[in-house]
Amino acid sequence: MKLENLNLSGEWDKTFPKSEKVRHSKVTFVNRYGITLAADLYVPVNAEGRLPAIAVCGPFGAVKEQCSGLYAQTMAERGFLTLAFDPSFTGESGGNARYMASPDINTEDFMAAVDFLSLHESVDPNRIGIIGICGWGGMAINAAALDTRVKATVASTMYDMTRVNAKGYFDSADSEEARYQMKAAMCAQRIADLKAGEYTLGGGVVDPLPEDAPFFVKDYYDYYKTPRGYHPRSLNSNGGWNVIGCESFVNQPILRYTSEIRTAVLLIHGEKAHSCYFSRDAYADMVKDSKYTDNKELMIIPDAVHTDLYDGGGKNAIPFDKLESFFRKYLAC
Repeated sequence: MKLENLNLSGEWDKTFPKSEKVRHSKVTFVNRYGITLAADLYVPVNAEGRLPAIAVCGPFGAVKEQCSGLYAQTMAERGFLTLAFDPSFTGESGGNARYMASPDINTEDFMAAVDFLSLHESVDPNRIGIIGICGWGGMAINAAALDTRVKATVASTMYDMTRVNAKGYFDSADSEEARYQMKAAMCAQRIADLKAGEYTLGGGVVDPLPEDAPFFVKDYYDYYKTPRGYHPRSLNSNGGWNVIGCESFVNQPILRYTSEIRTAVLLIHGEKAHSCYFSRDAYADMVKDSKYTDNKELMIIPDAVHTDLYDGGGKNAIPFDKLESFFRKYLAC
């Protein structure tokens, strides 16, 4: 499989400080669609033998220099070999056209990360887990339903991107007429883009922030548009996805077979997050009529909002002790 020639930054350009407890390097790998993905590899200093490993991605529209890298570096400090990667068509990863998303290709991105880890000389291929954040929490669960090599999965502050695209926030646009109008608008946009010779960006997090913006928009602004989490390659921090970038999510539910996941799954969400209903409902569906409920768990973080689980929100909201104990248990560390 031929690697694309990617332009990888040689600088430490993360939104979090570099740890002296881990070794960091840039790596690349190819998914089954031939797209080369860029990733940051974090290895504990003085690690010996084959280690348990974790692949990390998200949030949806973020890059590995933001919170997925923070999760990866922190878990590496705790003894895991970790891999934070940019999805296809975004960040430093390959794929054209840029700023597109796909429930199939993005699930495959996680599986390709598992491929890479399975073949790494410092990884025990029987002890691999994944972490998905925000929209990538849904992708992680979807990957766990498909990839039997994944032994443990964490979905943090999860979005189901197919649900929110098809039904709107809080299912407020869940009607045949609303979906028809949305699909018609995207089909018209396809023609407009072809005539213009380029794809129209939908815009990232709104800037300037309207005074009457709902809290969850203010929450996103506080992370993506301020020094707290801004990154020049992040879609959410800048121009966003293409208007038609998420078109296929409308017609492609991703969590159809979650009740058949045999391996361990931990869903973590903030009590006050606007998105908490995604995790509550995903967990309920996962354990309903399932034979594999003993290793499934929903953890609600008191008083936490959505982006508190991106970087801790200044109050250490990310339960890294719980993540460590979860992965140590189910990756048999």
